[in-house]
Amino acid sequence: MNGAGRRLPWTVFLSELIGTALLVGVGLSLVILDFGQGSPVVHWLPDAGVRRAITGFLFGSTGALIALSWVGKESGAHINPAVSLAFWLMRKQRASHAAAYVVAQLSGAVLGAVPLLLWGGIGRSVAFGATTPGAGYAVSQALLGETVTTFALVAGLFFFLRHDRFRPFTPTLFPFLYAIMVFLEAPVSGTSTNPARTLGPAVVSGVWRGWWVYWVGPAAGVVLGVLLFRFTWLREIEVEVAKLYHFHHDPHGIFGVEAPGGPSHD
Repeated sequence: MNGAGRRLPWTVFLSELIGTALLVGVGLSLVILDFGQGSPVVHWLPDAGVRRAITGFLFGSTGALIALSWVGKESGAHINPAVSLAFWLMRKQRASHAAAYVVAQLSGAVLGAVPLLLWGGIGRSVAFGATTPGAGYAVSQALLGETVTTFALVAGLFFFLRHDRFRPFTPTLFPFLYAIMVFLEAPVSGTSTNPARTLGPAVVSGVWRGWWVYWVGPAAGVVLGVLLFRFTWLREIEVEVAKLYHFHHDPHGIFGVEAPGGPSHD
């Protein structure tokens, strides 16, 4: 396994924390701006479907920019426990490293959600972006929605990472994928696909309805995605490293790619 026997540097932990905090703080500010009661965007764009698509695109763009930043170079910009779980199941990350990533992501999500309180009443009107099963939908439907959308995320991510031609463009997947998924599925579950993204606003809003859906659904989606890429013909194309971008930047030798001035650490 890549990085076997190596400790996780504190800068990697810190980058995951910062990256997840930015995803929650910026991404959910977009949700509040586009859907909060009293926001001018609701008046300018009365069609909720259009606002969902735009919000999904901008949320995915936030994640893409984080992947292209120092966070992407340092930690691989998982910024999602589901992504870390997927890389661990694909044997591209040690269990201890994956666990540290998840702790950093959950901590960052809570820290990133605190500034959302500055939105005041507009933020409270949408529970600061908290994800809950949609009105008129059963919890089982929300669970299925989270499973399917997380599967789509993992399948798309692995598809890009497994192909040399597409790998440099991996971050471009997220804006378009989330625009589609949020447009189609958000009324059912809120389209979290990320337990950390759900945890942050739940802590600051106190809204925990159906919280387990946003752990079980993404985990199930990850397992299905990993099964697809490990036990079908797709296994012939290998995921090389547990990173979303900057595939040849590995100063700590924990990702199994060549570090500057040194050999590959497999």
